[in-house]
Amino acid sequence: MVEILQKDGTWAFEGDAIRIVPGWDKGVHAARQTLGELTVPLTAVAGISFEPGRKGGRLRLQLRHGADPLSRATGGRLPDAADPYQLTVDASGADVAAYLVDEVRQALLLDQVPSGPVERYLLPGPAVPLSVSAGDGTVHFDGECVRLEWNWKTDEDKRTAGPTVLPLAEIRAVEWRPSAGLENGCLRFTTAGGPSRLPAKRDPHAVELYGFKKDPLMALVAAAVTVRLPHPSGGAGGAEPAAPLPASSSVQQLEGAAPAAPAAEPGADHDTLLRRLRELGELHHAGVLTDEEFTAAKQAILRRF
Repeated sequence: MVEILQKDGTWAFEGDAIRIVPGWDKGVHAARQTLGELTVPLTAVAGISFEPGRKGGRLRLQLRHGADPLSRATGGRLPDAADPYQLTVDASGADVAAYLVDEVRQALLLDQVPSGPVERYLLPGPAVPLSVSAGDGTVHFDGECVRLEWNWKTDEDKRTAGPTVLPLAEIRAVEWRPSAGLENGCLRFTTAGGPSRLPAKRDPHAVELYGFKKDPLMALVAAAVTVRLPHPSGGAGGAEPAAPLPASSSVQQLEGAAPAAPAAEPGADHDTLLRRLRELGELHHAGVLTDEEFTAAKQAILRRF
């Protein structure tokens, strides 16, 4: 296992999954702390990188399209501080971060994990029940029903109409959009009646967001609902295992086909490494791996003996 512990959080690679635990320092965003610990299966990972900086750097995890309901709900628009798939690394942790990247990339290569889209969510989404207050309202979601309640900042007409209750069966889509410039953001639910043309300020199916720190917490509600809706590929929702994808689409999509491998750890399982070599040979013989990919992967394994 490779583990990096930072004030921002802890990432541990356990061979078939990356465990992400948010830090509890006062500087860690509330959205990450509310989301809590994540276990990202290797099959959900498209790539990983470490971006060195003057005082350390940043780890970034790229997930396969359609694997994560949070990424689906936010469209990559979460601020860096609220993004659970980033980790700020101080200077003392840079070497460990680079080692973790190498280990994950080698595992992606050896396990032939494709980086293309998946047909089912591979992560379960935020835990419910979930209750978040931001902007002009509060949203409660228990897994079956969404309830929107209003506050003193809500438009009078929307507040006068009272709370909105939306059974999950009536929800067709959910949108989380952060504020940008002078335009406010929103959390909006689309029902069977179709998308509303009203601005979020007046839409009883939407919470208007003003660009404050708690806005990303509403993205967690969007993700919790998203994972229970049909998958964008047309498959069912829920974090069930994705259907197997062809191995032929795998290796050429990885960043850096053969990153340098660290020295073998004491007690390394040589039988496992020998099995990996045999599997690589079979993939090469079958034409799945090119000569260059086979050579690079074989050398990475041999360096671990």
